[in-house]
Amino acid sequence: MASKQILVVDDEVGIRELLSEILFDEGYQVHLAENAGQARAYRSEHEPDLVLLDIWMPETDGVTLLKEWVEQELLTMPVVMMSGHGTIETAVEATRIGAVDFLEKPISLQKLLDTVAKAIREGAPKPQAQHTEMQSQQVTLNIGGQAQQFSLPLDLPLREAREHFDALYFSYHLQEEAGNVSRVADKVGLERTHLYRKLKQLGIKFAKKGGEGESTQ
Repeated sequence: MASKQILVVDDEVGIRELLSEILFDEGYQVHLAENAGQARAYRSEHEPDLVLLDIWMPETDGVTLLKEWVEQELLTMPVVMMSGHGTIETAVEATRIGAVDFLEKPISLQKLLDTVAKAIREGAPKPQAQHTEMQSQQVTLNIGGQAQQFSLPLDLPLREAREHFDALYFSYHLQEEAGNVSRVADKVGLERTHLYRKLKQLGIKFAKKGGEGESTQ
């Protein structure tokens, strides 16, 4: 039987090398990616048996990459998220999006091997059935002097509904502040780095210019 293929995606070289060594010793074929771009390139050519995906990475974080694979119907393999201290809530949220499990750093050897074996054995998650009829609330906002209507879905679990609200909330403030992330951060009471991460997590595109963020929506 051919060895199972595992893609390890992490921006920390020490983590990549350690996981590669452990998994190789267990008989797995290991492929490494240091960022989302390399992971995308590998996935476009191959379908691994498992992906170990770090949450916080430069440019594109793991949750955003996971969402991309879901939207592009490329999530045909199990994905296990890897999270550092303070990102467990995000890792749990990733399991709702499509990840099958998560590992908290520092990762213990036995936990790693058990989680990898279980994920490969059970395979990718089954696609969730879509709601046949979604109840939603229409919201009208005045943006730039023009009334715009938005829809907030109500027939969703609280976490999913909150994600829709958060996306609307931050998109509104970005447009009101002409894409200036610093002003939005001050206005909503968040640290700028925290806001950057939140926008990436929600899939809200923006460009940094001279230390500022500019919405590209």
